[in-house]
Amino acid sequence: MAQASAIEWTESTWNPLTGCTKISPGCKHCYAERMALRLQAMGQPNYANGFALTLHENALELPLKWKKPQTIFVNSMSDLFHKAVPLEFIRKTFEVMCRADWHRFQVLTKRSDRLLELSPSLPWRPHVWMGVSVENLDYAFRIEHLRRTGATVKFLSLEPLLGPLPGLDLDGIDWVIAGGESGPRARPMDPSWVFEIRDQCNQRGVPFFFKQWGGTRKKKSGRELEGRTWDEMPASASAAAF
Repeated sequence: MAQASAIEWTESTWNPLTGCTKISPGCKHCYAERMALRLQAMGQPNYANGFALTLHENALELPLKWKKPQTIFVNSMSDLFHKAVPLEFIRKTFEVMCRADWHRFQVLTKRSDRLLELSPSLPWRPHVWMGVSVENLDYAFRIEHLRRTGATVKFLSLEPLLGPLPGLDLDGIDWVIAGGESGPRARPMDPSWVFEIRDQCNQRGVPFFFKQWGGTRKKKSGRELEGRTWDEMPASASAAAF
């Protein structure tokens, strides 16, 4: 079975690699690092190296064994476009996604420069969604990198949202996720930042998904925005025969 996920915008996770290194402010309180160290302490074999980058060749073909169609977040515990991940391994991951075309795959990276560099050599398919994380205006350049890739469905993960993002260029963007940081040292998110993003999405007709307010008690904070939840998805999601 796939690893069921509690992440609101996906259904399952698949981790052919684990571990990462910090690259920008959004990484400071990385949930994946906390989880990896916990799993290492529990003796989970895939996390014997803790949060050091580790390739798992034996996990590459797992989605081919999952017969039930599902939405799969790829590498929730790492970043496929980390500079230390060999191009051959990235290609193998994409080849598996292409073959497992009854699923929908969501790939997310902060390494947009490498994504753009490698994009021409990757086999893009409509069921492979590609996203970049943008936590504040200093990293909005990742959006332009994403826009120039060969991905059919392009999305933004604006979380943990650490500052306002006025004037977002949403040309060519199919979906926007926003959310606050959660965990024991969560940094605060100003509600006005979220309202502004939602309004920009509404004005441009881009589906908007509000994941959470976050904080140290994220369940109590909830995920309602002005009295409702925002669970919009790209048009291709509703059109897919799942």
